[in-house]
Amino acid sequence: MSEDRPDLTRPLELTSHNAKSGPLRTRRPVYRDLLPPCNAACPAGENIQAWLALATVGEFRKAWESLVVDNPLPATVGRVCYHPCEGGCNRVAIDHAVNIHATERFLGDLALTEGWDLPIDSPPSGKRILIVGAGPSGLSCAYHLRRMGHEVEIREAGPVAGGMMHFGIPAYRLPRAILKGEVARLERAGISILCNHKVEDVMAEKDEGGFAAVFLAVGAHIGKKTEMPPREAGKILDAVSFLKSVEMGEAPRLGRRVAIYGGGNTAMDAARVAARLGSDPIIIYRRDRAHMPAHSSEAEEALEEGVKIHWLRTIRSLEESEIIVDVMEVDDQGRPHPTGETEILTADHLILAIGQDADTAFLRGVSGIQFRDDGAIDVDAHMMTGHPGLFAGGDMVPAERTATVAIGHGKKAARNIDAYLEGVPYEKPALQGVATLDKMHLWFYSETAPRTQEVLHMGERMGGFKEIHQGLTEGEARFEAKRCLSCGNCFECDGCYGACPEDAVIKLGPGKRYAINYDRCTGCTTCFGQCPCHAIEMIPEPEVSI
Repeated sequence: MSEDRPDLTRPLELTSHNAKSGPLRTRRPVYRDLLPPCNAACPAGENIQAWLALATVGEFRKAWESLVVDNPLPATVGRVCYHPCEGGCNRVAIDHAVNIHATERFLGDLALTEGWDLPIDSPPSGKRILIVGAGPSGLSCAYHLRRMGHEVEIREAGPVAGGMMHFGIPAYRLPRAILKGEVARLERAGISILCNHKVEDVMAEKDEGGFAAVFLAVGAHIGKKTEMPPREAGKILDAVSFLKSVEMGEAPRLGRRVAIYGGGNTAMDAARVAARLGSDPIIIYRRDRAHMPAHSSEAEEALEEGVKIHWLRTIRSLEESEIIVDVMEVDDQGRPHPTGETEILTADHLILAIGQDADTAFLRGVSGIQFRDDGAIDVDAHMMTGHPGLFAGGDMVPAERTATVAIGHGKKAARNIDAYLEGVPYEKPALQGVATLDKMHLWFYSETAPRTQEVLHMGERMGGFKEIHQGLTEGEARFEAKRCLSCGNCFECDGCYGACPEDAVIKLGPGKRYAINYDRCTGCTTCFGQCPCHAIEMIPEPEVSI
């Protein structure tokens, strides 16, 4: 138990009596909001519980407006995020996590259907910021800076905005019309996006454009290489280039048998795309499934679609259409070691999915920037590089490489850029304590199975790139939102009001929560014990000035 929290397993010691209030309290109840675990786990910093509460009562536009305070791409993120929020959800220990990502997708899709525009109402600041790269991090940073009143221009080397969301995530996971619609909404909000413009000299473009700061978000688009015999070079592709070529309508002619080397999400995507192009893909990966970096849902769907995975195998050499692999075993720490055995696999093409490097060569001449071996660049706690006024985020900085992490980087960078322009460092608000399950006193919930998205029939899946997951209906989205336990935040269940033996709890009206009449309160902890979501704390009386 935390040293600064009282031991509420012991009865309170009432030390004296008072004619007005009865026994003097040693502790008193106070209403305090804690941080919900879903919010705490979200890389984009979404206030998930807030928009779920609005969706519960059918206030969908208000829910969406609450959501886009933090994330301008909910229809996209609701599809591609690996939802760590659901791993943090307290319902995991009860029945099943709230289906947060599908509810987010529902709100995002509804906003596109209804044509809702982003709320931008800050007065112009008169300052301009250049953003290099229109991937998730660049789009997010641009949006948050625009909300602060700054003028923003994105310069993108590719033909369309979206970065790896467009060229790296297959359409069966992210339909292009959805991404295009959310990007168009950002443009309607006043964000300028200049495509087919590769920045070669960032400092020159900064000065020529009169930009007060720059946010670098070029991603990691270069597939890592490994040494292979030169005569086989025509049969070896990298996964990033392969996925991009398919998206551009320039898919290479693959043989019947295709091997994919790697165990991450990109490997899964490459294998599933190859299957849709008519090949029989196999994945070769050096560890076992327990230590595979791909998210479990990606691996499961790949296996469902007929992709074969050869675990504990690493490529030794290529001989025409034969791949000689070493058989591996993993130790207690999950590290692979060769067993001395080899096997022969057959494949007409090999796709390498062993990681990506950032294309940051254009920054080599900029003073102060520190580079990693994979091209990533270092940033400080404020997302600024070693060169003043140059900030960076997304896949080009050391971090987990997901769209949602990149969106979070964009938001964080925007806040720090705004503070930099004001000449004061950004001070992040102090974190609240997290409302973990052990703090709660659940008496109102019932075990319920979550509503899940319909999945496209296998025959329809493999015939093209139709979206696999079909989304929630309005009723299903509301049902999921209602499964939220409101961890750490009062939702006016009247538990404290009905349980108080002294009638010390005062209802303030819908949406206004409660107050406590401390002239009546004895500090008996009954309200604390009846609060299902831990929105009440018992604090030592000396901490309170009366």
